Amino acid sequence: MTGPDKRALRKAFGSYMTGVTVVTTQKADGTPVGFTANSFTSVSLDPPLLLVCPGRFLSSFDNFATCSHFAVNVLSEGQEEVANTFAVYNGDRFARVSCIRDEMGSPLIRGALAQFSCSTHQSLEAGDHRILIGRVRSFEHTEGRGLGYAGGQFFSLGLERSALGHAGSTTICGVIVTNGDGVLLEKTDAGFRPPQIPVPDSSRLRKDLVDSMAERGLHISLGPAYSVFDDGKTWSSYILASASAPYTGSLELHPVSDIPKLPFASKPVHAMMIRFAVESQTRSFGFYLGGSERGDIHPLPERT
Repeated sequence: MTGPDKRALRKAFGSYMTGVTVVTTQKADGTPVGFTANSFTSVSLDPPLLLVCPGRFLSSFDNFATCSHFAVNVLSEGQEEVANTFAVYNGDRFARVSCIRDEMGSPLIRGALAQFSCSTHQSLEAGDHRILIGRVRSFEHTEGRGLGYAGGQFFSLGLERSALGHAGSTTICGVIVTNGDGVLLEKTDAGFRPPQIPVPDSSRLRKDLVDSMAERGLHISLGPAYSVFDDGKTWSSYILASASAPYTGSLELHPVSDIPKLPFASKPVHAMMIRFAVESQTRSFGFYLGGSERGDIHPLPERT
């Protein structure tokens, strides 16, 4: 009997919105290992149990299949780069993040929304994955919002709420897209600006943004929210992104170093892009939330 098409099934599974976690343990010699997972769920409160499902394709699969303890780190909004590091980076992943060890030696990622230290309660075969059930021995939890994942993309619930936080105002969402050493900008009569779209539905913000850019020939990978501000007329949200395929459309590619010389369409956009140019030099980016002239900047994970 022929089973379902694997690619179509993966896409269907991906329509279910989840949070994002990084699961960690250590090898027999103490070397830390970890992977990004959205196959995480609570199982029981009494006893306190949770489960994750490491895949056989993982280089660390045997370590998790036989581990006596592990930890689950529920990532916070803005920790996309942490998720990407533990999903695709082949070097020393733990050199890229700040961690501490729990009492059993499993790495706990700083800045995570919740951290669960577990002993292995049960490990079960499950097709091309393994069901790893952990008994929670200790945990930490802080207030905040978690990083979301659906349809093969990260999303930020806080951004979507903030972006449409003012009913009745005009709302737009744009992307600051890097392509090599440059940034792609749209030229208007008023000056340059990042490419942007109107936002009619907050639940589809990130998907509509990606789809709209693709229609213009710009295929992007979205990163974290970078700036959300209200200038009195328009509620604006901008997200960091990178071009994921060659682009030959009408947007202009400008070196980041040229940004201070360019005329921009508005003062808030000009201020945002000047900040982006400065932060690009140190790779230490912040998230701005406030008005057109005054607000707060919160640090984002380091981008590579």
